[in-house]
Amino acid sequence: MPTVKTAPQLDTSLQQLRLRMPAEWERHAATWLAWPHYRLDWPGKFEPIPWVYAEIVRYLSRHERVEIIVNNAAVEKLAASILQRAHAWNANITFHRWKTDRVWTRDSGCLFVFSRPETPIAQDRVPHSKLPPASRLYGLTWRFNAWAKYPNWRHDEKLGGLMVQAATSEEIQPHCGKRRVVLEGGSIEVNGRGTLITTEECLLSRVQARNPQMKRRDYQKVFAQYLGAGHIIWLGSGITGDDTHGHVDDITRFVSPDTVVSCVEADPHSPNYQALRNNIRRLRDATTEEGKPLATIDLPMPAPVYFEGRRLPASYANFYIANGCVLVPVFNDTNDRLALDILADIFPDRDVIGIYCGDLIWGFGAIHCLTQQQPATVARDQSSNEGNMHPS
Repeated sequence: MPTVKTAPQLDTSLQQLRLRMPAEWERHAATWLAWPHYRLDWPGKFEPIPWVYAEIVRYLSRHERVEIIVNNAAVEKLAASILQRAHAWNANITFHRWKTDRVWTRDSGCLFVFSRPETPIAQDRVPHSKLPPASRLYGLTWRFNAWAKYPNWRHDEKLGGLMVQAATSEEIQPHCGKRRVVLEGGSIEVNGRGTLITTEECLLSRVQARNPQMKRRDYQKVFAQYLGAGHIIWLGSGITGDDTHGHVDDITRFVSPDTVVSCVEADPHSPNYQALRNNIRRLRDATTEEGKPLATIDLPMPAPVYFEGRRLPASYANFYIANGCVLVPVFNDTNDRLALDILADIFPDRDVIGIYCGDLIWGFGAIHCLTQQQPATVARDQSSNEGNMHPS
């Protein structure tokens, strides 16, 4: 059983560990996701959702392991059947029978970090002789309280610890003072070199307050200690319809250590127009951890997506960067092709693939919200790093 480091122990060891959260484009050992089962996330639209998952798994499993969390044996059997029928089943897929309340693994799962020194790996494939030595892998298990909004989170809060055990890594429970910190993976974006982007709406607002006792300076200390990100860029607000109250992974994403894509709204009458313009201004005034200007690339927004009169948080920024591909939510919109072309220019070494998310977004999340990356360590994960399919 992995050791769990808590606040008193961490006070004396964090500086020695020098933790670093890798950027998403660095090599993965696996992607984690939980199979859909909570029908109230997609009321009236649940039937197509498992097939969207199957398409996501089909592409991911070509390049890395896919660790799928299922509630029980019956759900595992159903999921396996759907994956087989969708031609997505292969030896890179592993099931874990753990109960979950919901399936937004980006937020409820652990965040994997390395102890430094660990050289960032920018390329998908690097000769083994040139790879840096493996560092120890840790799993940060933040408190999870269902976005400070919903009552069903008791199973999900245990998910991070189970992921840590399955990855045979060591668990760390981040604290601020004597309190465990509540944090969702979708609320932060890192470049792997020391810079982190988040929003004031999510972390500093009194609405859906995750950590009412924490101030800006407290978050900055926590991010430096646990994620190796001492340089914080604070954006203002997220997009309309975002159930999380301001997650950054719907608006701004790092695509290299010094470059971000950030959503822009062309319609001046849109409720997102001014908020996104304000975020762009902040980004253009921002710098990297080295003090260099941050490059920004505009990413369009799709036309508004509604279901039963409610606007949904449809955004192309909720893409996921895997070893050999980038999976991008699309919505049968005229801007779909423009968004895919922009990302294809940014990631010429990966297949940029559109996944239709018109139904999935009814759950108030898309591809990035469903997934959580487990970074590769050289010694343990060489075979999956090369994108070969092998038994897990």
